Amino acid sequence: MKENLQHTIKAFIRMGEKYYIAECLEIPVVTQGKTIDETAENLKEAVALHLEGEDLKELGIAPNPTLLITMEMEPIANVA
Repeated sequence: MKENLQHTIKAFIRMGEKYYIAECLEIPVVTQGKTIDETAENLKEAVALHLEGEDLKELGIAPNPTLLITMEMEPIANVA
């Protein structure tokens, strides 16, 4: 039987009140930063720390997963 392990960990970044907030969808990781780049780096580090020492197979995650980040932006005004 072939295992269906995830090769990507999905996350999204959105603007909070003062900082950008990044949150993973499959694992309980949330972080923030002042810029999008800082937030993405913080997310990468937080995910690595969260997965450190874990049995990825048990979590349904393939070795060396990548991060797939979606970003929420403000609505585009006056588009009709």
